[in-house]
Amino acid sequence: MQHRDTLFVHAGYTPDATGAVMPPIYLSSTYAQPAPGEHTGYEYGRSGNPSRAALEKALAELEGGHTGLAFASGLGAMTTVLELLEAGSEVVTIDDLYGGAWRLFEQVKKRSSNLNVRYAPPDDLDAIKQAITPATRLVWLEMPTNPLLKLPDIAEIARIARENGALTLVDATFSTPALLRPFEWGADIVLHSLTKYLNGHSDVIGGALIIKDPALGDKLRWLQNAVGAVLSPFDSFLALRGLRTLGLRMQRHSESALHIAGWLAEQPEVENVLYPGHPSHPQHALAKKYLPDGSGGVLSVRLRTDAEGVKRFTQALQVFTLAESLGGVESLINHPWSMTHAAIPEALRREKGIGPDILRLSVGIEHPADLIRDLAQALKTLQAG
Repeated sequence: MQHRDTLFVHAGYTPDATGAVMPPIYLSSTYAQPAPGEHTGYEYGRSGNPSRAALEKALAELEGGHTGLAFASGLGAMTTVLELLEAGSEVVTIDDLYGGAWRLFEQVKKRSSNLNVRYAPPDDLDAIKQAITPATRLVWLEMPTNPLLKLPDIAEIARIARENGALTLVDATFSTPALLRPFEWGADIVLHSLTKYLNGHSDVIGGALIIKDPALGDKLRWLQNAVGAVLSPFDSFLALRGLRTLGLRMQRHSESALHIAGWLAEQPEVENVLYPGHPSHPQHALAKKYLPDGSGGVLSVRLRTDAEGVKRFTQALQVFTLAESLGGVESLINHPWSMTHAAIPEALRREKGIGPDILRLSVGIEHPADLIRDLAQALKTLQAG
């Protein structure tokens, strides 16, 4: 078996008859058929496209799964997964959850599909065990969670889900196959926002599902075509290009994030730092089990300030960019309270620990000394306040 660093460079494609080292971008929406109802592998662009197929094959190889599927967005992938379920089905998920997933569950699928969603803290295994019942059809996890960087015990939760006849999905957007392969810990479906680390250059919107079981993969491929939220050929090309450097990028992201987390933890303006790779994290031992090669490039920080101080701090930054999303080569900073998690009611945000004092950092591949200098001069605005 090849090392993952080699797979990142070669997965999904070998030079074709032209010798092209990278796969061409096939823009055709339809394909000639030799006879009615017969085709040579491709018939219509939504059903399949060679550029998308190369990316999907690479994703499956990198995760160690059977089927890879690429979508027009992460939420497109999420919506398609939920179409596996019958109306009224029960889903167990975590209470520290990407805001878009919460919105999809609570404001769309509860209304349109009578979805029954049960929430439990990702770091409370007993609570998750109690939440999973024989009626549960799907257990939905993030590793780590967004934005509080908590860690669910995937192997134990997947075992309990399997005993109850439920599937386990792991959103591994933050960790990527460079740091975590959820199938090795019992997951059935892996979800990614391609927009983030897999593409890595903040120029693609996309999502992905990778499935371990061939029969389940066939079901989801059928749903991918039926629902129709497929990734475009050009975006497939760009995402595959991004995958080629994923191993190197995640190493730099992880090393720099750990260094910055350690520095932030020592600053008087900082209440606490949330980063699984730092010894101060309450689940650091679990991070060493699941993420031995690094905890990724995302960390969250609570500042000792009010909303006005947070505003001053973010406006003073010069290298970090205030923006939604994460996982690009550039460093971004996000205010979950007012940005990515604003759809969640205020009382619920506060209950789950997402307050206006918390910021989520996506540490890029710039030199960490420059990033620390940028944070240091921005923290001075809190002293002035």
